[in-house]
Amino acid sequence: MVSILRFCLTLLVFLLPASLVQAACSGKAVTEDVYNPPVCIPAEPKRIVTLDPLITLGMLIELKAPVVATPYMAITEDEILDVVKTEKMVDLGNPKEPSLERLAVLKPDLIIGSAEVHAAIYEQAAKIAPTVLFKHMDWKNYLQRLSDVTGREGAANAALQAYETRVAAIRERMKDRKLTVSSVRLAPDRFVVFVDGPDAYAPFAVLHEAGVTRTDYETVTDGTIVKRPDWEELANLDGDVLLYVSASGFESTKDDALEKQVTENPLWQLLPAVQAGRAHRVERGPWQSFHGISSANRILDDIERYILVDR
Repeated sequence: MVSILRFCLTLLVFLLPASLVQAACSGKAVTEDVYNPPVCIPAEPKRIVTLDPLITLGMLIELKAPVVATPYMAITEDEILDVVKTEKMVDLGNPKEPSLERLAVLKPDLIIGSAEVHAAIYEQAAKIAPTVLFKHMDWKNYLQRLSDVTGREGAANAALQAYETRVAAIRERMKDRKLTVSSVRLAPDRFVVFVDGPDAYAPFAVLHEAGVTRTDYETVTDGTIVKRPDWEELANLDGDVLLYVSASGFESTKDDALEKQVTENPLWQLLPAVQAGRAHRVERGPWQSFHGISSANRILDDIERYILVDR
């Protein structure tokens, strides 16, 4: 009897803080998929700061959420940067070490970031405003979680429904295509292959959902996200179609020179898709800086343009 009582008291100690936060929350309590839950946030935030200038910023823009600040560094999509400047969002500097001083002056009512990247500054940020640091998850789930905390569920649901309809139609067409697809990022002095697997990076999760079959080398069943083949291992990219991105760094000015250097190499020219004239350079934006429904649709555009074509 004493043991049971002690267990109940111990359980109460762990549950009480969360219960008190939820009971005292006058807005909305966020309890799932976040760092240090529960987090009490406004029911309808009016001044949002995102510490992530990539997928989070892009999705918030798509949801038309009231973002007042974000780090400018690492924004590579012109369309995103145009919105950021048009809306006069304040630049917070480095996304890994954002300026908390600038952030505090803005008096936001909600801060959104990444648990993996921003946990170290959580305590400081949380003193400024309610801070939600999301854990890694599937991009569609993330869009829905963002819509939940910003009160824009309707916009997210409508966009996802349209995407689901389109991807289902493409998947049906892919059933008749008995081919494999390879994909690689060209980077200075290395290659990066984002694989098809349980934790696939968003653009390649879209490929999978659209019914695209990758090569054996590019398909995994564990948590691998990337492989980094050398020139000799590049021969494993033996798909019927090859989609490649040339990304020399944050700036795109040297992308063309990098592409020329790689594609003129005899080992590149031995790849089956290259020899068949079915190697295609795709835009770095949606494939390397994926930011939501618009990026997903541009991936689907490339599937229709380069894979679902008559041979």
